[in-house]
Amino acid sequence: MLFVGINPGVRSALTGHHFAGFSNRFWKLLFESGLVPEPLTYLDDDRLPEWGYGITNIVARATRGIDELRPEEYAAGRLRLRGKVRRYKPAVVAFIGVTVYRAMFQQKGPVTIGIQRERLGESSIFVLPNTSGRNAHYSFEQMLAAFGSLRAHVDTSSRFRA
Repeated sequence: MLFVGINPGVRSALTGHHFAGFSNRFWKLLFESGLVPEPLTYLDDDRLPEWGYGITNIVARATRGIDELRPEEYAAGRLRLRGKVRRYKPAVVAFIGVTVYRAMFQQKGPVTIGIQRERLGESSIFVLPNTSGRNAHYSFEQMLAAFGSLRAHVDTSSRFRA
């Protein structure tokens, strides 16, 4: 599985690790949903391949907010992500947030959390809530339910791929 964020925040850029913001719940959700067998922090992001996971961003440039990103950065990022998916062939590409999903597929309308109809190559697409502490649209419990649904999807998919 490949987790995809929109771009690094300032703290992630300073630490050199994904989802390093003090209030980001990504790492806690990975563990509590059962996607990883032990608690992790942003300092453990290099361990994700132990469980068959990768992590990347649409745009590599760190910003204080997504309003600082330019359209050409999104366009270049879409091409890079398609290349990574072609190269690594993840079973699932999990977008961390509706905004990053919209950025990838240039979708304007409503987006539901969960499995999507679109695919990237052979990879299924799953949309998760943005795990930033600034995301007031979803409670921790709703986020955990979405991560749990992702785990169930991965468990079901891997059973049929063997």
